[in-house]
Amino acid sequence: MASTSVTQAKGRMPADYRLCMIKVLASIVCAGLAAACSTVEVAPVASNPVVVAPSAALPGTSGAPKLTAATRVLPQGNVVGRNERLLVYLPRQGESYASIAATFLGSPTHAWQIEQANADQPQPTAGEALVVPLVARNPLGVSAEGAQRVPILVYHRIGGGASKMDVSPGSFESQLRWLLDHGYHVVRLSDLAAFLAGRQPLPPRSVVITFDDGYESFNQYAFPLLRKFSMPATLFVYSDFLGAPGALKWPQLEILLASGLVDVQAHSKSHRRLTERTAGETDSAFRAQLDTELRQPRALLERRLAANGLRVRHFAYPYGDADEVVLDAMRRHGYELGLTVVPGSNPFYASPLLLRRIMIYGEHNLEDFKSRLNGGRSDG
Repeated sequence: MASTSVTQAKGRMPADYRLCMIKVLASIVCAGLAAACSTVEVAPVASNPVVVAPSAALPGTSGAPKLTAATRVLPQGNVVGRNERLLVYLPRQGESYASIAATFLGSPTHAWQIEQANADQPQPTAGEALVVPLVARNPLGVSAEGAQRVPILVYHRIGGGASKMDVSPGSFESQLRWLLDHGYHVVRLSDLAAFLAGRQPLPPRSVVITFDDGYESFNQYAFPLLRKFSMPATLFVYSDFLGAPGALKWPQLEILLASGLVDVQAHSKSHRRLTERTAGETDSAFRAQLDTELRQPRALLERRLAANGLRVRHFAYPYGDADEVVLDAMRRHGYELGLTVVPGSNPFYASPLLLRRIMIYGEHNLEDFKSRLNGGRSDG
């Protein structure tokens, strides 16, 4: 369930925002009373100090100048006031919510937070004040309707094969377009990690896209479509497969990482079922091999892709299987997220090492896709 959006029409702002704005604007007036015609410096934001136009004291104050047209109108692109929770900003001509979010919130991906706080303004208007939240109002995504749940989609191959694991390029494109047209936000898996830790809110209708194994078809078919729609994805690879026929090659992984849209994480060394022993395998040998399956792909990926600054902290279990022995090994090796293929979605209280995912198969038409996605948003 997506978190409830903020209603913020002119003159009908939520009480907490209205109170904060009153405090901010009152502080500006007080500063003007204390130092008429002086310049009030606002705390630096995003490493660039912002200076508010000269303040004027209230009319009728002894020794204070009267307000003029020049002192009533602040230059566009200025912060007119702020406190620890929000700031009030006058945008410049041509600025977007994404550019404002990049300036004040550190990334254009946080534009949705400013949009929610200014629901009456579809786009910023030059000189018309905006509220920019500096503190997340609902980082856990909890509302009267319930807890926000984030589906993780999992694909394997994109192409024209006969296996149910093969999703056609046309079907994949239709699915991405449907997500875009229906207000979904495709977020990075690392964003979901921050959400689960209570550090970062996610936009309503968030969804994560993942691919397992590391097939070359990802580079040939999936990546061009992800780039077309500017949607990020996480690619889970098992290291023994890399460079084999039909698999991705190291130079391709470097290009994918350099795009900024694709993250590469671990899917084991050999893709063996981690919960099962092979014939005649002793307990000590099994545990040693389990350690190898978790340690080796991380070490290899981080060494071979060091120039891209790759950090491997997420792991997709082969066949989606994990038990307490596997989970203990995951914790010992410092993995932050573990992904299964148990159907469903992920609220803030989901176990980070047992995240649910929704399998997308080639036999699914668009109605099937929507049904699975909506089911993943509503079940636990």
